[in-house]
Amino acid sequence: MSGGVDSSVAAYLLQQQGYSVEGLFMKNWEEDDGTDYCTAKADLADAVQVCERLGITLHQANFAAEYWDSVFEHFLAEYQRCRTPNPDILCNREIKFQQFVNYALTLGGDFIATGHYVRHQDPAADNASERPHRLTILKGKDQAKDQSYFLQAVPAERLAKCLFPLGDWQKTDVRALAQQLGLSNHRKKDSTGICFIGERRFADFLAKYVQDQPGPICDLQGRRLGTHRGLHHYTLGQRQGLNIGGMAGREERPWYVQNKKLNDNMLIITQNEQDLEGRWLQASQPNWLNPVQLPLTCTARIRYRQPDQPCRVFPAANGRLLVKFDSPQRAITPGQYIALYQGDEMLGGACIESAHIQQ
Repeated sequence: MSGGVDSSVAAYLLQQQGYSVEGLFMKNWEEDDGTDYCTAKADLADAVQVCERLGITLHQANFAAEYWDSVFEHFLAEYQRCRTPNPDILCNREIKFQQFVNYALTLGGDFIATGHYVRHQDPAADNASERPHRLTILKGKDQAKDQSYFLQAVPAERLAKCLFPLGDWQKTDVRALAQQLGLSNHRKKDSTGICFIGERRFADFLAKYVQDQPGPICDLQGRRLGTHRGLHHYTLGQRQGLNIGGMAGREERPWYVQNKKLNDNMLIITQNEQDLEGRWLQASQPNWLNPVQLPLTCTARIRYRQPDQPCRVFPAANGRLLVKFDSPQRAITPGQYIALYQGDEMLGGACIESAHIQQ
């Protein structure tokens, strides 16, 4: 129970399906960082109100230490390597679908449930004698809210213990039901970004943990055009914040981050968007929800809400994957994740390590 409308309605729907439901409010970040940005107190108050309205018990658990060790330290290490991590995916793998699962089991629970917009389907249930048991995670019916991308790194055995009541729902209908039920959070704004950053400027937050090391900004020919603040402040494909204005002999077109050279502390930029494109990537730590046979023809997403991209997946050395896309992809970013699909079914995913950018 996060205090948001999705988990609140999910709890109600489970009650209507006959489940014995209890809530858990998880605190994953300590608020003693001298700011007023963390909304944990307000979120807890909303969760308490909803549980009182639904007549269910609310438990509280503090996973801040586990979050720091399993998610935040990795987050910092990735930025120090000039990569762009995705802490939301790690939070799901390490906290929501590990610490939460373990905690629920100690309370005597049989399942955990979340307000994610994904569907959990068991095709073996209808005729178990003719086919092996397999876990099937499908995209949420609300295409604008589908959150399967964020569950790609969670092992199948943990997802098997989870219920997703909102998988067939549209977000507008969830809010309408919450209002009908008299839930005070029915208009509450969806949370965005990372919990521990909140509404503060990301650069200001990161500066507390990663030291700036200014260096040269160069074009693809190695000509210096300016000075960057520190490579960790920039992401591939970024256009804003480069502070490269009109230059003699240059066209009046925007500049984009094309590469980050850690050893030289150099930021490479280009005015040609085709310089950002590539068809190949290499990924590590593949997580398959069911066994697959490689090579594999499927579709993929390299960022949240990206339309599915046709691709071919090949085995590589050290258990890694090579992925070749049918069409060039813009700004394939190391540290981010690739989710793999066949139709609506999510097959799994992996962490992007490198990309071959066409020049």
